[in-house]
Amino acid sequence: MVNSPVLVLNQTYEPLDLCRVRRAVMLIFCGKAEAVENGRGVLHSATEIFEVPSVIRLVYMVKRPHHQRRLNKAEVFNRDKHTCQYCGRQVKELTLDHVIPRRLGGEHSWENIVSACKACNLRKGGRTPQEAGMKLLHQPAPPHNDGFYIPYRQMGMRGEWKKYMFR
Repeated sequence: MVNSPVLVLNQTYEPLDLCRVRRAVMLIFCGKAEAVENGRGVLHSATEIFEVPSVIRLVYMVKRPHHQRRLNKAEVFNRDKHTCQYCGRQVKELTLDHVIPRRLGGEHSWENIVSACKACNLRKGGRTPQEAGMKLLHQPAPPHNDGFYIPYRQMGMRGEWKKYMFR
């Protein structure tokens, strides 16, 4: 339980980071943060009992620069919500697919790469979706860069985080 993730909000309730329960309890104990959401149990020390927070808010403002996200498998899968962009299935074993194959001049960019299950990627082969008779569910685009994101799989486990993520 001490290693469970906790959502850290800025003073303005904007998502800032993830930390572990142990760090969150220390921030609350030192007066640097306050618990916004509790309810996952309690931690006992020699003299204190602490509720285990799920969401904490810093009592001071932290300015953080926004960086462009790197183009890699994990980021593409997060952008596409771990869903095949051809058949719509959510499977564990996804591959990357270049919508316009590189041999036909397709770039290795956010606008040309999607998540695909192995069956759809094999069916499409080295052709364009039109040539293969396949249709994309969503047109690929760079992910929104709001400075922070939570991996899609963790978002499903922490329903109480959603109200702070999509404002």
